[in-house]
Order: sequence, then structure tokens, then C-alpha cells
Amino acid sequence: MTEREMLLKKIGTCKFAVTDIDLFLDTHPGDKATLQKRAEYLEQLKPLVKEYEEKYGPLTKADDVNTWSWVKDPWPWDTEG
Repeated sequence: MTEREMLLKKIGTCKFAVTDIDLFLDTHPGDKATLQKRAEYLEQLKPLVKEYEEKYGPLTKADDVNTWSWVKDPWPWDTEG
């Protein structure tokens, strides 16, 4: 597994945890321990996303501060394999 893939896996894990917690909080909005856990995952996520975007570019179009830079070569499938 490449460094890029490992970083994406860590990001995906944190995002999944936050989404799962959000679903739980829909029915348990006052659960302070769960709210704290959500905040912890978000804090873990921030540096991972920052590192990824510094090395490989934006994860989503919304994160792209340089309009259209996401379409510049190489595309992910151009460098894999």
C-alpha cells in the first residue's frame, strides 16, 4: 500500500466515524461523551486532510482554492499501476 493510499484510508476511517456518530446523535442529541468523541475524530481528521492536500491536491472540488487546478495532469489513473 502506498503512502497516498494509507493516508486516504486514515481519512476515510475518520470521516466514516464522524458520519456514524452523526447518525447516532440524530437520536441522542444530548450525549456529551459522543459529542466529545466526534470532536476528537474531527481533530484527527484536520491534519490528515491538510497533509493529503499539500502532497496530492484537493480531496474535493469544494476544497480547491485554485479554480480548475483539480483537472491538471496527472489524473490518478495516469500514475497508478
